[in-house]
Amino acid sequence: MKHAKKSILFFLLASVPLFAQQKITLEEIWGGAFRSKGMDEVKAMENTNQYTVLNVNWNAGTATVDLYDFATLNKVGTLIDTRGMSEFPQGIDSYSFSNDEKKMLLAANSDQIYRHSFVADYYSYDVYSKKLTRIAENKVQEPSFSPDGKKVAYVYNNNIYISDLANGIVRPVTKDGKKNAIINGVCDWVYEEEFSFVKAYEWNATGDKIAYIRFDETEVPEFSMDIYGKSLYPTRDVFKYPKAGEKNSLVSLHIYDVNTNTDKEIKLGNYTDFYIPRIKWTNEAQTLSVQVLNRHQNNLDLIFVDANSGSAKVVLNETDKAYVDVTDNLTFLDDNSFIWTSEKDGYNHIYVYSKTGKLVNQVTKGKWEVTAYYGYDKKTKTIFYQSTENGSINRDVYRVGVNGKNKMRLTTQTGTSDAKFSTDYNYFLNFFSSATQPETFTLNSSKDGKPVKEVLNNNALKDKLGKYSLKDKEFTTITTEKGNVLNAWFIKPSDFDPNKKYPVLMYQYSGPGSQQVANKWHSTNDYWYYMLAQQGYIIACVDGRGTGFKGAEFKKVTYKELGKYEVEDQIDAAKVIAKYSYVDASRIGIWGWSYGGFMSSNCLFKGADVFKMAIAVAPVTNWRFYDSVYTERYMQTPQENAAGYDTNSPINFVKNLKGKFLLVHGTADDNVHVQNSMQMIEALIQANKQFDWAIYPDKNHGIYGGKTRLQLYSKMTNFIKENL
Repeated sequence: MKHAKKSILFFLLASVPLFAQQKITLEEIWGGAFRSKGMDEVKAMENTNQYTVLNVNWNAGTATVDLYDFATLNKVGTLIDTRGMSEFPQGIDSYSFSNDEKKMLLAANSDQIYRHSFVADYYSYDVYSKKLTRIAENKVQEPSFSPDGKKVAYVYNNNIYISDLANGIVRPVTKDGKKNAIINGVCDWVYEEEFSFVKAYEWNATGDKIAYIRFDETEVPEFSMDIYGKSLYPTRDVFKYPKAGEKNSLVSLHIYDVNTNTDKEIKLGNYTDFYIPRIKWTNEAQTLSVQVLNRHQNNLDLIFVDANSGSAKVVLNETDKAYVDVTDNLTFLDDNSFIWTSEKDGYNHIYVYSKTGKLVNQVTKGKWEVTAYYGYDKKTKTIFYQSTENGSINRDVYRVGVNGKNKMRLTTQTGTSDAKFSTDYNYFLNFFSSATQPETFTLNSSKDGKPVKEVLNNNALKDKLGKYSLKDKEFTTITTEKGNVLNAWFIKPSDFDPNKKYPVLMYQYSGPGSQQVANKWHSTNDYWYYMLAQQGYIIACVDGRGTGFKGAEFKKVTYKELGKYEVEDQIDAAKVIAKYSYVDASRIGIWGWSYGGFMSSNCLFKGADVFKMAIAVAPVTNWRFYDSVYTERYMQTPQENAAGYDTNSPINFVKNLKGKFLLVHGTADDNVHVQNSMQMIEALIQANKQFDWAIYPDKNHGIYGGKTRLQLYSKMTNFIKENL
């Protein structure tokens, strides 16, 4: 009996760590319990070796923009403090500077329009006199200072205006702006979403010209969404949305002369059905650069426009058998030669061209990708960039001579490093994280990359997570039966036993050029995966063909067949995973959001004997329903490639459904319209298939607000527990 008591006592003591392990809850996840500390709105000053940070006190509804010295990291001042300022009841939403950095533009009380666009109350703030001036009576979009800081241009109701800060006189630049018809100076819906910019006008360096893009969306078909709200009758939001193969906005380029108050339309060439995804003034004040894409997006011209004469000349042309990506890394040097990034050799790299478009030098080379361009130090003739040279799932900061020599890796930790450089390029703020290390912020020397001082860490979060006894995310590769080598990660239960059989939930996104298998700190979803792992699930993620950062051939193999190779790879990867000795092959599920929802639906329908269940949130169900710019970039038009659309859209394969299916969508999704799910639902009904679904009233593509995310993830968790 005594020995038995000792054995029981030993068992209980040995079991304490297991039973004491804290369990992650959805309330913690969506209540912000695992939110990491960061640095908001960091801007390097152009005229001093300093940087600014927006520091917000969310509880008090106040904000400060504080100034720090790059060399010491010491705080040297506060440019503005909104305490006691009635104009900023919720603090500052964003800020920018005039060229001389003596004035600031401050946004407050912002109202979101689409993914990137918003209107706000904007104020000009004199840093030295502390004078605050509202720039317009109404909420406006995308204001910017003139080069001398004396005027502000902005967009209101689809027209561009210039306000003189000295006397308050407002001058219209355009007058024909009209909702759902003509837009001046900001983008239409599809440009904003797919070319990722809103502000479509630019001052030149001398402040005597404004170049802008005009959108005539009169002939673009309209899409409408009912907004239910709490009123007796729903309202309706109507906006222009060009679906694949439909009419786009007619775009034109204009240059407005501030001194003469005249407008000139620029004839770019013999283009029809084209895009203007970028405009940027060069270092020559009267020369504007314009990127022009054909509708297929496989021909990109860089054009230089003489602002005085209006003449336009192509200085660089890029073509591709699939598509050409627009670059944001165009940088003009003193002599108007320029730096450009391109994947024309199969990987994204840095090139230097003369002002006439002649290739001077390919700066970087190799079977790896340049993933960010930070800038050029003309004193040392050095380029700073981020790349995947240390593996496609990692990011490091490098420097290299503009001649391609003397390359140096400036960051040494394995994971994801990102940088913000001082104006003199002597220092950089390094933002580092990995799958095992929360974000840390350090000041590093650009000479050798060595850390000088720590700015901020998340050690408290790391210590907090230690109480949950979580198992580190495991990175590996999976080789499918077809021989495709795919990056992957796994999250296993902390008490993982290789002799047991576990259910597996696969997560993926899979969209062209995307990446989910990345060595960086946890997303909010990762905490959900850890919660599921604590409940006995293995979570897996596989980046199949079509995803990014492994070269153009790997990414563009899906051209004209979105959903074919990506689905094959998820099914093939699941078959490999099913053979692991610790996996229950009869209990493999898959889920995804947006493109990932398109994928999870397809995988369940086309891999009916592999997947037991799937969750699709806000999915594209038929590529004919999605927008022109994105869809045609990868698929051409439905008129040209009907088979590519039809054989890879899940709505056409609902008859194959065997497993459990949960379909989720928001009714106010302006991006992937709820139409996708409604037509999928009807197809499932007519195929006499049973499934579960949830529709979230007035919620957009992100499906959030109030308790929405908590309710959604509770639903998905319960669905997984009941069906996997």
